Amino acid sequence: MHCDIYKFPKHDDMYVYIARPDYPDDTDDIKDWLGVLPKDFRRSLGTSKFVMHLDLQSTPKLARVDKEEVLAKLKSQGYFVQMPPQDVMRRQAELRAREAQSSIYD
Repeated sequence: MHCDIYKFPKHDDMYVYIARPDYPDDTDDIKDWLGVLPKDFRRSLGTSKFVMHLDLQSTPKLARVDKEEVLAKLKSQGYFVQMPPQDVMRRQAELRAREAQSSIYD
C-alpha cells in the first residue's frame, strides 16, 4: 500500500496519511487527495503541506505509530491521522492557554 503524508502548520506534529492504492497508475489526473477527509475535519486543519510519499509494504516499521493500524485505517477509510504524543499536546495546550490569558490584558 502506498500513501502520501501531509502536515498542517496549525497542528504541530500531526500528520495525515492518505491512501494511494492504485499508485503509480493514479497520477495521470490531478486529484484532490485530501478529499477523502470529512469536510469539517479538513476545514479545521487549514492549509496542507506535502511531506512525503511512502510505500508501506517496503517500510519495516514506522517511528510513532503501529504500521498495521495505519494499513487498516487506510484500507477501511482511505486516511489515517497521526496525532502528536501526549506530552507535545499538553505543551501546546499550555502555550495556547498562556497566549489567550496574556491577550486579555492587551
